[in-house]
Amino acid sequence: MSETYDQIKSMVVGFALRPGDRLNESALSKDLGVSRTPLREALNRLVAEGLIDARPGEGFFCRKLDAEGVHDLYDLREALEVAAVERACERASDADLMALADWLSAEGLKVAGLTVAEACERDEAFHVKIAELSGNPLLAAQLQALNEKIRYLRWVQLDESRLKTTKAGHSSVMSALIARDADAATTAMRDHISLRMDQINDAVSKGISNIYLDRTGALTGHILKSEDAA
Repeated sequence: MSETYDQIKSMVVGFALRPGDRLNESALSKDLGVSRTPLREALNRLVAEGLIDARPGEGFFCRKLDAEGVHDLYDLREALEVAAVERACERASDADLMALADWLSAEGLKVAGLTVAEACERDEAFHVKIAELSGNPLLAAQLQALNEKIRYLRWVQLDESRLKTTKAGHSSVMSALIARDADAATTAMRDHISLRMDQINDAVSKGISNIYLDRTGALTGHILKSEDAA
């Protein structure tokens, strides 16, 4: 079941299955080469995680993408990440902070030659690393669980111009962390997340058709061209 679960989750977070669409169990069973029992078990697991919905008498549906849902997810993300960066300022060792700064400089800010999906993975990794430096493993675990639900939102309307603001936001957060300035770190993190939420909400308000117009291929195949553009 784990392989089937991983495959369907990848389809959901990668836009192969669009939010709001009804899942055709027969087609999925055939495409994935599994029987209905492990397929249903995987779908129910995804329901429990909030990635898809189950409607009695109707079947399974990808979770809808709407402004209210996006706001709730990013409101929770902001609360977790602000708490994480504040605690990282207080509790992380100098060596750990320098290691994070080195990683950000060597890898986290380098996106040329990556697809947008790969760049998003590095974005997520930076935030998880900060949570791990908070000294609270439960906080880090909660953020990682939330990331499963917002991963596909990171891709919405994300291109070179928006990645440039992401790069600047990460640099501001890192500078505040190195200075152990908790006020500056929490402000930078809050501003960084709020800006991204505004961008996504703007995309959602313009309609689902605009978000998905030729986006699957662009997101998975588009290669970022330069570091300056990122």
